[in-house]
Amino acid sequence: MSDERAETAEWDPGFTRQITNWVGPLIRRYFRAEVRGIASVPAEGGALVVSNHSGGMLTPDVMVLAPAFYEYFGFDRPLYTLAHYGVLMGPLGDLLRKAGVIEASRENAADALRSGAVVLVFPGGDYDSYRPTMTANKVDFAGRTGYVRTALETGVPIVPVVSIGAQETQMFLARGDSIARRIGLTRARMEILPVSVGFPFGLSVIFPPNIPLPSKIVTRVLDPIDITERFGDDPDVDEVDHHVRSVMQTALDELARKRRFPVLG
Repeated sequence: MSDERAETAEWDPGFTRQITNWVGPLIRRYFRAEVRGIASVPAEGGALVVSNHSGGMLTPDVMVLAPAFYEYFGFDRPLYTLAHYGVLMGPLGDLLRKAGVIEASRENAADALRSGAVVLVFPGGDYDSYRPTMTANKVDFAGRTGYVRTALETGVPIVPVVSIGAQETQMFLARGDSIARRIGLTRARMEILPVSVGFPFGLSVIFPPNIPLPSKIVTRVLDPIDITERFGDDPDVDEVDHHVRSVMQTALDELARKRRFPVLG
């Protein structure tokens, strides 16, 4: 058994149920969270759920979507979430793995998808979650298209998801990607040096992380995209990526038009 298989095998449905039942209601109340269209996730078989990422270091995206997933599908079907290896370091990493968080790699994702699981990926990663507040409603994957290749290799549909509200939990001023390059942080796989303003610490350059404001979060799950059915047997990866982002941007724009006030929703 490979290391990647061992990592996915660490998912513990009982532990996941406990965390979901405890943390899920708190997150839902604090952010007045709504998840729409969860039934769009295919009822069986592997599926790659592709979402925008919001809220900086303390992003609530997973804890908004996962409880809705398990409430609908039950705890016999795992939802794996791909995460940067740094998130999984130390004792906390063991707990996260039990809850279905696995290190972000195409190999781990493919292994989980071929097992029939649902995999949640945020292609934009930190680059997306720290996007400036002025461009909060823009889908930006920083040119990353690996998710398309993973879906093609495993033959699973892509399920687009968009979320609005978490980028209003504090004021994101800049990603600081140019600064990160100048001082050599990219050698340590740190592509950004984000600057934000929030409560209670005020100005923050990554640290200290401010407490998220209780902004209303709305997440919408869109219809699955069957790549082969839409683009043929030899699809162009960039064309597929452009289509996925276009579908997501249209849905996010629609959510933005219906949002009356920042934070309040």
